[in-house]
Amino acid sequence: MISISDVMTADHKLCDDFYASAELYVSKNDWDQANSAAKEFINCMLFHFQHEEEVLFPEFEEVSGMRHGPTEMMRHEHEQMRSLMTELEKALESKNQDRYLGLSETLLIYMQQHNMKEEQILYPMIDRDCAENSEQLTNAIRDKSSCTA
Repeated sequence: MISISDVMTADHKLCDDFYASAELYVSKNDWDQANSAAKEFINCMLFHFQHEEEVLFPEFEEVSGMRHGPTEMMRHEHEQMRSLMTELEKALESKNQDRYLGLSETLLIYMQQHNMKEEQILYPMIDRDCAENSEQLTNAIRDKSSCTA
């Protein structure tokens, strides 16, 4: 059976792929493709956050009793990344390559650190504590998904 960690880590990879495509197109000044790829990336990230905030985190908090621990920190980091993605959209709109690439570098650092914490710490905790509901949770995540390659 596939674990929650497996599903969510694959989701990170998909988001990363969209991110890389957007950055590549911006670096080539191909603004039509950049806009398309950036929209895919941002939508994928927002769906990923939604899966965590509406499905995984509440279940984990209920089962573990930890409401002010790692999930609170992850929500805070999601907000920081949402803010950066809003700024990315503005840079795309104005076709400001330097601004976009600078923001995307900052976002990449945030994503790498965030994903490492989730993949190495939080997801294994969720796998362990929510093992009884693992199949239901992965199905709920898949049902909510609109982000596919």
